[in-house]
Amino acid sequence: MPDAVKVGFVPFSTVLRGVLVVFCDDALKFGAATRKALGSAAGLVGRVAAANQFKGKSGSALDILAPQGLKASRLIVLGAGKLSAIKEHDFLKWGGAAAGKLRAGSDSVTIVADLPGGPMKPAQAAALASGVRLRAYKFDRYKTKRKDGEDAALQAEVSIAVDDVNAARKAFGPDGHIVDGVIIARELVNEPPNVLYPAEFARRAGQLRKLGVDVEVLDVKAMTKLGMGALLGVAQGSTRPGRTVIMRWNGGRKGDQPVAFVGKGVCFDSGGISIKGASGMEDMKGDMGGAACVVGLMHALAARKARVNAVGAIGLVENMPDGNAQRPGDIVTSMSGQTIEIINTDAEGRLVLADVLWYVAKKCKPKFMVDLATLTGAILVALGTEQAGMFSNNDELADRLTKVGLATGERVWRMPLGPEYDKQIDSQFADMKNTGGRNGGSITAAQFLQRFVDDTPWAHLDIAGTAMGAPKTEINHSWGSGYGVRLLERLVADYYETK
Repeated sequence: MPDAVKVGFVPFSTVLRGVLVVFCDDALKFGAATRKALGSAAGLVGRVAAANQFKGKSGSALDILAPQGLKASRLIVLGAGKLSAIKEHDFLKWGGAAAGKLRAGSDSVTIVADLPGGPMKPAQAAALASGVRLRAYKFDRYKTKRKDGEDAALQAEVSIAVDDVNAARKAFGPDGHIVDGVIIARELVNEPPNVLYPAEFARRAGQLRKLGVDVEVLDVKAMTKLGMGALLGVAQGSTRPGRTVIMRWNGGRKGDQPVAFVGKGVCFDSGGISIKGASGMEDMKGDMGGAACVVGLMHALAARKARVNAVGAIGLVENMPDGNAQRPGDIVTSMSGQTIEIINTDAEGRLVLADVLWYVAKKCKPKFMVDLATLTGAILVALGTEQAGMFSNNDELADRLTKVGLATGERVWRMPLGPEYDKQIDSQFADMKNTGGRNGGSITAAQFLQRFVDDTPWAHLDIAGTAMGAPKTEINHSWGSGYGVRLLERLVADYYETK
């Protein structure tokens, strides 16, 4: 797993060289440690700020080359805005903003974790470090040549100057594992489909065994025996057979119910017989963003030795249109025994999830299940790329996801479910149809999934707008965002791991 930068912690007293990054508020005031580090150069900032109309707005930056009175080659002043308005997620964003100002080949970098109100807390300094690593990530392993002006991956040693080095390192311990999980998810989404197909995806998930995760891979024979006709119907059109991977982390008390996460893993989606248009089809290598998140999440939980029993389950297929592909009009029997009429073979993700959700609900009996899927274009119409659509049969679980979404910046917006939508997916030939038509498309997809969770508390996250190709942010300039890893890790840590 690549890591573009090395991040560590040093005391405020460290001699500052290379690139120096400091913070000010909206009145251009510095903390005591920052003033000491700047010395006579503190006055220079005010003059340059006035010339550049820099007012310390949160996330804004002032870049001063060869600052007089400092040994640093560059001084970057990042605005923190009004101190009373600072939110938890801001520290992560500021770390990303700092990394975004660095150039490939930067010499040593020191970020002073200090605000006018005093030194940043250990957890806040750790968030800065996480933001640096997340922003620095770049997927360019298949490039053999670089165009003029094209940025290479950042290579730098970044030191976070803090008040308490040991406390900051301790805080960054688990945070670093979470960042690793996000990067794993990004790597999987960014890989080309000729490299990452179901068997290879399953092999990479198997690497979690090194962390103590029990990994079980179900092949076609095993899935056929289980009756996973919905998933296998999608997979049958590809020469690369499907897989289901069940990952178990047993970090909690023996016998405690696990929490469960289920991911859609369509490694490439051509649409099948209901084939997609050619324009943009290359993006369908990312139709496994849900499965990627689950693998990254399981890595984060296992690496930080989370005190919870957790199950991660992913259904891996390719949806291809060969002579053996399923057809519109086919009827398949799911593992639950419910029958499904195929109306559109491009509504395949819900078929994959149907069998995996049922498997987890019945065999693992979890406390709750959350599934993630790049499921519908309709959710993009409804919510754009800023929030994932959330559907749930459990108000408590939905409320908790909403709260951790606001805390982490990976926001969700609750969408409706209700029996009145069932009539759109009722079939005259089978128990249900796999699509309910254009109107309310993301809702009827969730309504379909709800039929496979039984009474298990469940939430479905439609991440079609957030997992891939989303707008660039302070902490992500990658096509694959790794959305969901930080959200669900916090859900476990805040509400379930401590119980």
